[in-house]
Amino acid sequence: MSAGVGKSYRMLQEARALMSNGIDVKIGFIETHGRKETDALLEGLPVVPRRKLFYKGKELDEMDVQAVLNVHPEIVIVDELAHTNVPGSKNEKRWQDVLEILDAGINVISAVNIQHIESLFDEVKSITGVEVQERVPDSVLAQADEVVNIDLTSDELIARLKEGKIYTKDKIELALRNFFKAESILQLRELALKEVAGQVERKVEAEVPKQAAFRHEKFLACISSNDENAKTVIRKTARLASYYNAEWWVLYVETPEEEPSKIPLDKQRHLINNFKLATELGAEVLRVSSNNVGRSIAQVAEERGATTICIGKPRLSFYRIILSTNLFSQLLNKLSESDVDLIILS
Repeated sequence: MSAGVGKSYRMLQEARALMSNGIDVKIGFIETHGRKETDALLEGLPVVPRRKLFYKGKELDEMDVQAVLNVHPEIVIVDELAHTNVPGSKNEKRWQDVLEILDAGINVISAVNIQHIESLFDEVKSITGVEVQERVPDSVLAQADEVVNIDLTSDELIARLKEGKIYTKDKIELALRNFFKAESILQLRELALKEVAGQVERKVEAEVPKQAAFRHEKFLACISSNDENAKTVIRKTARLASYYNAEWWVLYVETPEEEPSKIPLDKQRHLINNFKLATELGAEVLRVSSNNVGRSIAQVAEERGATTICIGKPRLSFYRIILSTNLFSQLLNKLSESDVDLIILS
């Protein structure tokens, strides 16, 4: 749920336990932040030397991915999954480094805070007022064999912060005014618990024999060229699909008024970025040209076997939209003949 709960400490404990059982484990990258207990636990563990890089006149350390691949341990510990690499690195993000390591047949134990999960961007911003810049696609987390929540109560965490066990003294007051407010920590903790519960649910779905047949959910997110509305629909549908361990698609119906030659370049860029976001979150992007949006949505839903259609809240009042256009009436009429659910996302 937050920095300071003991993720790095727990990973180092895990590394020691693995080594004691004869498993070849290496430390690819760990960030102790000068915490004495964590530093002590790191002593004696085999660490892969970091790469030294110069950027804007400063010497910076990064994980040496090639060195990890050359050593090829059975398991490697890689901290701070959401980290952005120094410009000039092979990969822009550390999670991309991890995927490269996994592709080489090396197991990875990593850690990430809940605020860095892509589909939770809007919720985290609402809770903390902070636009988190370093984010990890949900699809990366979905590849994990196991997800463990490292948990503390908000009181324990704030006590650790005040005791100087998380940040240096000069950063404590600022932290208390931002991420480390008791109400913010409580809500972030709730998000973390829900995420782990969803991961367990998926594991049950995959590994526990089913006593009865359940409907397998499939979600269809419908977006327009409206940038912010589309981002919300994509992220919220990604959360639903993640919770149900479901296949999902993002549909953009291009009307004659929204042909590339007729919409501004900035809207075209936003569309491309939203398609990229949807892909990173695990969706397949579908583009359809049509002058009848409602019919196209219903048709694609039927073709793909979607069980739930997700659309954004109209900018006009819902009542006026229903009265002034055929979109919802067509869509609702079509859905009334099937078992497809319609979700209107705020």
